[in-house]
Amino acid sequence: MDESVMEGLKEKLPVIPGINGKDEYFSSAVLVLLMLVNKEYHFVFQKRAANIRQAGEICFPGGSFEPELDTSFRETAIRETSEELGVNCEKIRVIGKLDTIIAPLGITVNAFLGIVDIGGLDDLRISTAEVEKVFTVPVSYFVDTEPEAYKVNFFAHPSYTNHAGEEVIIFPAQELGLPKRYWRPWETTKYNIFVYRVAGETIWGITARLVRDVVAKIKSL
Repeated sequence: MDESVMEGLKEKLPVIPGINGKDEYFSSAVLVLLMLVNKEYHFVFQKRAANIRQAGEICFPGGSFEPELDTSFRETAIRETSEELGVNCEKIRVIGKLDTIIAPLGITVNAFLGIVDIGGLDDLRISTAEVEKVFTVPVSYFVDTEPEAYKVNFFAHPSYTNHAGEEVIIFPAQELGLPKRYWRPWETTKYNIFVYRVAGETIWGITARLVRDVVAKIKSL
């Protein structure tokens, strides 16, 4: 590599570094939604409908980026919130971006913090195809309540067993001459899972992680 290539490489370096390999993940956008209730801000949660992926789980509104509809993840978050909760986009105000979450299961979550300007939950016309119910919890509850914390192990599997009971090698570690520890499943990481139990529901996973992030920012004020 000569000096001219080095100069060209320098020009290719991003001004703001992104996430290496992000295009290999399922990328979604989520709006961590707040609503003013009796002069106090509440988080707005929704419970997923029974007939969709991750049915019955508690989440914030959001979904996948649609290039024919969205020009940014911010637009995705607003559009999905409007569709799922049945509220006009003009009633949704994004106040900033939160840190992107990279989940071990191959998902990146582009998170935003926003406010819905409505009089109450009765103003919503939720999409029952996607949402079973919507409820709110005061932000102060989470400020005063530490989440339960657990750890799970993630393993990398270089092979799997097919329906015929045959081993299918998908990463030929032995053939590549790698150490024996990579010939069979190996532990890659321990991942923290946070859990809040509130309003008769369990808020966990990415949703709880987002709540915890916002609360940490509030506590640092």
